[in-house]
Amino acid sequence: MELRASPVPILLCIAALMAASCPPAQAEGQSKSSFEDSFDIMWSEDHFKTSEDGQIWYLSLDKETGCGFQTKQRYRFGWFSMKLKLVGGDSAGVVTAYYMCSENGAGPERDELDIEFLGNRSGEPYLIQTNVYKNGTGGREMRHMLWFDPTEEFHSYSVLWNNEQILFVVDRVPIRVYKNNGKANNFFPNEKPMYLFSSIWNADDWATRGGLEKTDWKKAPFVSSYKDFSVEGCQWEDPYPACVSTTTQNWWDQYEAWHLSDSQKMDFAWVERNLVIYDYCKDTERYPQMLEECSLSPWD
Repeated sequence: MELRASPVPILLCIAALMAASCPPAQAEGQSKSSFEDSFDIMWSEDHFKTSEDGQIWYLSLDKETGCGFQTKQRYRFGWFSMKLKLVGGDSAGVVTAYYMCSENGAGPERDELDIEFLGNRSGEPYLIQTNVYKNGTGGREMRHMLWFDPTEEFHSYSVLWNNEQILFVVDRVPIRVYKNNGKANNFFPNEKPMYLFSSIWNADDWATRGGLEKTDWKKAPFVSSYKDFSVEGCQWEDPYPACVSTTTQNWWDQYEAWHLSDSQKMDFAWVERNLVIYDYCKDTERYPQMLEECSLSPWD
């Protein structure tokens, strides 16, 4: 895809606008906690390591297995953020997933918010794929290029989820806006609490060039790194927590979080012009009839 604008001057503009684009300071000011405070390992504990202070977490993939973790708690609405550094070098076939899901497994009625990083051959750009499921139905993929090398240092990847919209955010820049229509529908997940997960796994049947590029196991182990998990959200308590409904008592559930700010609109417009690789809403061969959510404007 040929960029229509040089990213350098735009990125300088983005840096200047970040203070206005980011969530309120309390979202970034969460105290750090160790991995054990927030997460449980889902499988292959021997493929998980932490730094000595417990603040950096490492998941590894080899030919035998990958690894994954999930939050101890479920949430319904909020701001969820993590810093990741992805597998460097030749990572074709490797997927690092960072997602929210209402179930521990891929159940047929699950709700899910996906961020997947699709590995590459050396020298090729990473792609970030997002998807939204409601009641087990997905097929709402978007793919974007990133404007930096995500293997060189940590970058933040965040989800803002309320009853009005879902934002997928990279370094405080919204790359995808997924709106609700305020009615009962089959596309916006807003009823089921979700855990937050991350995992690294082999997907060389589809992840890189549609499965043409296979994982080179001579390069294993493949390691992804994590730190600075923060959450401000409605923690689920059975049968219903006090924050289960829209109360506007929290910044992530107030008017300003229901719409893009002016500075976010500038950032989002640049992303739309330059970084979108695939948008299911524009795939008329796959979806000859426009899906209901595709008619909703991200600018409202």
